[in-house]
Amino acid sequence: MPEQIVLVPEQLINLKYIVAALVYSALGIVILVAGFWVFDRLTPGHLWQEIVEEQNTALAIVAGAMAIAMAMIISASLHG
Repeated sequence: MPEQIVLVPEQLINLKYIVAALVYSALGIVILVAGFWVFDRLTPGHLWQEIVEEQNTALAIVAGAMAIAMAMIISASLHG
């Protein structure tokens, strides 16, 4: 009969992996915010003002698509 592997709670939750996940999450958020800032600088006008105050739906869709695309790229690069 094969040996049974018994896991104790200390083996299920490894602090090293939790810290790594938090660091990589923070890094991904910082990169995403920096990318949005660069996108704002590359577009004519003030992006946030156009979306919020002028209710520019088309620009909001483009900015959202850009954010999703950047998030996918950042996720893939951080995942390895």
